[in-house]
Amino acid sequence: MPLLRQSMEAGLRAIQLRERDLEARPLLGLAEEVLPLARRHGAALFINDRVDLAIALGLDGVHLRADSLPVTVTRRMLGPGRMIGVSAHSADEVVRAESDGADFAVLGPVFETASKLAFGPPIGLRALEEASRRCRMPVFAIGGITAARVGEVRRAGARGVAVVSAILSAGSVEAATRQLLDALTATP
Repeated sequence: MPLLRQSMEAGLRAIQLRERDLEARPLLGLAEEVLPLARRHGAALFINDRVDLAIALGLDGVHLRADSLPVTVTRRMLGPGRMIGVSAHSADEVVRAESDGADFAVLGPVFETASKLAFGPPIGLRALEEASRRCRMPVFAIGGITAARVGEVRRAGARGVAVVSAILSAGSVEAATRQLLDALTATP
């Protein structure tokens, strides 16, 4: 929790709880710990797949994987007031998610990264450009994202970025978060 707190104090805008190995009660407990911290810092809080916990805790929304509930079913459960994000690995998947009613997509891996090897080779900037051109909803780039690469993905059409190792493997979580946010702000 200290790393998350440091990142939020530096201006982190959204958190996605991705604890796939936690059972419902421990995940509920974790979300209950993170939620007040997120609210205090003005960060949105999303949870992977657990529509029930998003509703129970009043979270900002859920993030769906390819094998999760369909967006249309999730929307009926959540209602219009919460956001639905979708993981996508191609422009076609992003287009489908938008037509199904998703609010945003996280597309990647754009660049090579050890954490996304299971999803195949990097899709590159062209897929990001295509997805961004074909959709009106925000597309966020994921996979191998660093502060130095933010400009590239923004020019390719990404509204923002989703990262894990760029922050958690940095010497200073606060400095890494600020560098990413500065890079996002500097690129139109």
